[in-house]
Amino acid sequence: MARIDDNGTVHEVAEGIADKATGRAIDNADLFRVGSVTKSFSAVVLLQLVDEGLLSLDTSVNTYLPGLLPDNRITVRHVLSHRSGLYDYTNTMFASTVPGFEAVRNKVFSYQELVDLSLKQPLGNTPGAAYSYSNTNFVVAGMLIERLTEKSVQSNYRTRIIEPLGLTDTSYVHPSTAISGRHANGYLTPDAAGAALVDSTEQTVSWAQSAGAVISSTKDLDTFFSALLRGKLTSAAQLTQMQQWVTVNSTQGYGLGLRRRDLSCGVSVYGHTGTVQGYYTYAFTSKDGGRSVTAVANTSNNVNVLNTMARTLESTFCGKPAATATKAAPARGSAPMERYEDIAPGVARD
Repeated sequence: MARIDDNGTVHEVAEGIADKATGRAIDNADLFRVGSVTKSFSAVVLLQLVDEGLLSLDTSVNTYLPGLLPDNRITVRHVLSHRSGLYDYTNTMFASTVPGFEAVRNKVFSYQELVDLSLKQPLGNTPGAAYSYSNTNFVVAGMLIERLTEKSVQSNYRTRIIEPLGLTDTSYVHPSTAISGRHANGYLTPDAAGAALVDSTEQTVSWAQSAGAVISSTKDLDTFFSALLRGKLTSAAQLTQMQQWVTVNSTQGYGLGLRRRDLSCGVSVYGHTGTVQGYYTYAFTSKDGGRSVTAVANTSNNVNVLNTMARTLESTFCGKPAATATKAAPARGSAPMERYEDIAPGVARD
């Protein structure tokens, strides 16, 4: 399903099943798990704390969280731009898609436990030297939020983003496993070809937390990213910092918890992608926040669906399918598809 908000003119499309057991059709009113779009929420809170004088982007994380990380050179900016070098523990956790998921479906982790999983591996690069997407970075972001505000991530999201923007469909309910209200069930595709889909709707998402545990709707995500790019959530100075890009590949950049995708028609769009078991999300807006689109699929670990999500951006902002959307993807059993598209958390293969 997808929702386009073009300066107040809304277009919605939905196709497919929200619940296989009942056969109910999916609809844009359905709630869903947004996965790594959560990272943009965490980044906004931290940039607000910069505005409030409680945080400096170029200060060592260990200044605020003494002894947490193995290298004092890792700054807050490095964490928010995925340049810390911290190993992504989900690479190991979800090396096998369904068994990995079932092992953590109902588990509750502390932030420290997740960081400890990461630190079993050495840093992948000198801090600041290279971009390497890692959920660990935004677990650290959650720890910073809670240390500096002495309030939970949930409380900060609510008072700093959800309530000011009137996001009535958005919540962070970790470690509850249920999605309250009308929602689309999520269905995880196993690695084995032809295996039955796994209903992954109910889970703690504790393995992601401030990196991926928000629940929302297409309407609310359109509103969120439009407001962000229009400067309604941070100062102009911090919005500029958020858009200091490091190169991901030839068509993508990453700022501070924000993605830039350069489309085939020369337009750049801004937002984030997300994967959590059973759900894909693409949520992007124009530079001025005037045109926004959120596209959602209630499945994951499926390269064909993933490519369709990318084509939605091309259709919305360029009026045509992406010429590169049908390029060859890695063969089944090769590198995780989520790394290929760079939209972790989660693992997908083809």
